[in-house]
Amino acid sequence: MAQDRPTAAELLAAVADFLREEATPALDRAEPRLGFQMRVAANSLAILEREARLGGAADAREHARLRTLLQRDGALEDLNRELARQLRTGERDERDMELMAHLEATIADKIAIANPKWR
Repeated sequence: MAQDRPTAAELLAAVADFLREEATPALDRAEPRLGFQMRVAANSLAILEREARLGGAADAREHARLRTLLQRDGALEDLNRELARQLRTGERDERDMELMAHLEATIADKIAIANPKWR
């Protein structure tokens, strides 16, 4: 990954800001349907910017929690698959406080990327 500026996250944020602050208001006046579509595009870019900025650390935290919870190593996707299997078979359920703490932390990280205003 390039270490120069602007970073990918900065570029995504700049484009999203332009679309939200300049292009969308102009389109709202001229063509409201396109203004709505522009807001969707700007919001999508904002999600990508937050994922570029926050996603790696969130994945690392989730991976570490899963290794502890499952007491095994593996790729994040494989560990999630194993956790899903355990949930489906009833090996784990909502009475497992370590599981619930993991799920709450994972959801909080995902919401911080998808819609930080939600909380």
